[in-house]
Amino acid sequence: MASSSTTSDYNPDVELVEEATHKIRSELVEEEEDLLKFPEIPQIRIPERSEGSSNNSSTNQNAWSSAFHARSHSTTPRSRQSSPRSPAGFRDNFGLLASSASNSNHGSPPLQATRFSNLYNNRSNSSNLNSWNFLKIFGVLLRKNTNQQHQQQRGLGLGLGLVTNKSKGKTGGGRVWYRKKRVRGLVVIIGLIGFFFLMNWWMLSRLPDDSALNSNHGFSNVNSSSVRGEWSKFGKGKRPQRVLFSRMLALAAHALAEGESKPEPKDLWLEPLLPVSAWKRCAEERNWEPNEGRNGYIIVSANGGMNQQRVAVCNAVTLARLLNSTLIVPKFLFSSVWRDVSQFSDIYQEEHFINYLKPDIRVVKELPVELRSLDLEAIGSIVTDSDIMKEAKPSFYLKHILPVILKNRVVHLIGFGNRLAFDPIPFELQRLRCRCNFHALRFIPKIQESGALLLQRMRQHKPHRGPLDQYLVGPFALNSSMDQNTHPAKKSRYLALHLRFEIDMAAHSMCEFGGGVEEREELEAYRTVHFPALTHLMKTTKLPSAPELRSEGKCPLAPEEAVLMLAALGFKRKTRVYLAGAHIYGGKSRLAALTNLYPNLVTKENLLSSSEIEPFTNYSSQLAALDFIGCAAADAFAMTDSGSQLSSLVTGYRIYYGDGRMPTIRPNKRRLASIFTKNSTIEWREFEERVRKAVKESKQVQERPVARSIYRHPRCPECMCNTTSTDLVSRRLLIN
Repeated sequence: MASSSTTSDYNPDVELVEEATHKIRSELVEEEEDLLKFPEIPQIRIPERSEGSSNNSSTNQNAWSSAFHARSHSTTPRSRQSSPRSPAGFRDNFGLLASSASNSNHGSPPLQATRFSNLYNNRSNSSNLNSWNFLKIFGVLLRKNTNQQHQQQRGLGLGLGLVTNKSKGKTGGGRVWYRKKRVRGLVVIIGLIGFFFLMNWWMLSRLPDDSALNSNHGFSNVNSSSVRGEWSKFGKGKRPQRVLFSRMLALAAHALAEGESKPEPKDLWLEPLLPVSAWKRCAEERNWEPNEGRNGYIIVSANGGMNQQRVAVCNAVTLARLLNSTLIVPKFLFSSVWRDVSQFSDIYQEEHFINYLKPDIRVVKELPVELRSLDLEAIGSIVTDSDIMKEAKPSFYLKHILPVILKNRVVHLIGFGNRLAFDPIPFELQRLRCRCNFHALRFIPKIQESGALLLQRMRQHKPHRGPLDQYLVGPFALNSSMDQNTHPAKKSRYLALHLRFEIDMAAHSMCEFGGGVEEREELEAYRTVHFPALTHLMKTTKLPSAPELRSEGKCPLAPEEAVLMLAALGFKRKTRVYLAGAHIYGGKSRLAALTNLYPNLVTKENLLSSSEIEPFTNYSSQLAALDFIGCAAADAFAMTDSGSQLSSLVTGYRIYYGDGRMPTIRPNKRRLASIFTKNSTIEWREFEERVRKAVKESKQVQERPVARSIYRHPRCPECMCNTTSTDLVSRRLLIN
């Protein structure tokens, strides 16, 4: 009875609730129509109210309050997509209210009391709760706009707040599909990242170990190692000098690692065959009568190192023929730079030199007894470099030197460095120059034997003899019969690199190599002691700056530039490299770039044992002779300074005896300088292409340019015969 009276007293409130429910339902239906535009967003299932839900009404109310505020204020896209359509508390309460009306129409038993039914039955005790529920309903109405922007669901089939079974199925399937799509995307991304790191690990693990050279005469047997740690040292101040081109060196290391499985460029170890094969050596041919040397005697004291002295000797032979004079076996001056007391007979075979040139000039070991006591300076027979212009023409000697010889019977030329021009010179005199350089000068047996041992170890003891071996090391070269009797094996090739980067070269060039103030002061002090004339010129004359000299290609390549050139040309990391040169300026720290990228790099000191190299200690010219052999016999030869005498002589020797099988790499330093200026931005592919193009142009076969060194460019009629031209002349004669 009490129950019925209570229900009738609150009919207006029920009507108000039903009206609010009707508005909410209409709003949700409109929202359903709008949300049908988003089929890809799964619908969230709204579970029906269970009997035990009333026991948790207080908990659901708190959940409704916190969920409503948290989700309505969220701005995260992911939270918007995954958040439910309505808080759990509200969903349960509103679903029960709608279910009550639905069940009454179908005769279903009434549901247990809910938070709304308790409100009607206990109004006097819960007026605040009643107001709170109406505020929640009002909040739902305000939430409409937020739901339209932040929630993307489809198929919301609510009839009086109920979700149809069909809509429930679609919602569950969409949620599963979306989760699967996200999982697949994450798996793909993780897989790609893992593959990237795996490939990097594999490539780095393929790099050879450059930690040390093995006991097999300086070569490394390890074929793979990581170079990442080596380059990481460069940025930590562990080296005394700043590393040049650190970015390019890192790119080169990566390129060498990738290139291990790729073939080398086809022309890397070859010369342009057809043009080269047309030239054959013929300087040994003579077309004159012997010279008796009746006018007097010529004494020559050559300065410089072994290679400068070699040029002076051949120029002296030519001058003796020009002046019809007898040549005394040349003497070598002591140099404050090279500090070597070696004389002609300590480097070259003296008897062979005298006998081979008998058909050309008369050579004796010393002056006649009657002339030894003469005071040459007092009689005016001393002629120094300051008295003779550089590359003087033959007419100068006929006019100024011949009268001295005729008067005093002897003249002493002191220095005599580059004091005879290359053009104009009579044909036979030019040929005599070639004959002296390529035939008359042979190293003594001690040097030949050590040179042969050096070549054998560079080729890893394989029975292979190079085209120049017999001319360089004579009887110590491997016999050709040994090559035929042994089983065929792949030839062991090696590259020779003349790194002309000693302190004298660095100081004389007036360039800078990244050492800062300390380097400039050190080189200036060296110039003051060893090149006083250059120091005076720098103080009295405005000379080009170091950057200008470098841009003009006047600076020798630093070790970093040299190794970048080799890597760009395509030489593989495992290539055996013979490094020629004395004490590299900067020491081991400066060679780090070379040894890191090419661990199989050795010098004569690595190849020969201490007892084998001991006889040459403190004799820089004799050590230079070993470098000459190692470079001339190499399968490929690369230089860093084309103005170096060793590089010039080795290049000419390889051209003369190589028969087109001995390629030489002579970089265009001006072009390389323009390329290196872009080292901070240029990519490795472009750098590679530009370096190869610049070097390829220097490989072009051409006849000796006018006034150029015949020792460097022997391809000329005086030294070598062009068989193509000879064939053409013969054909013309037959036709006529």
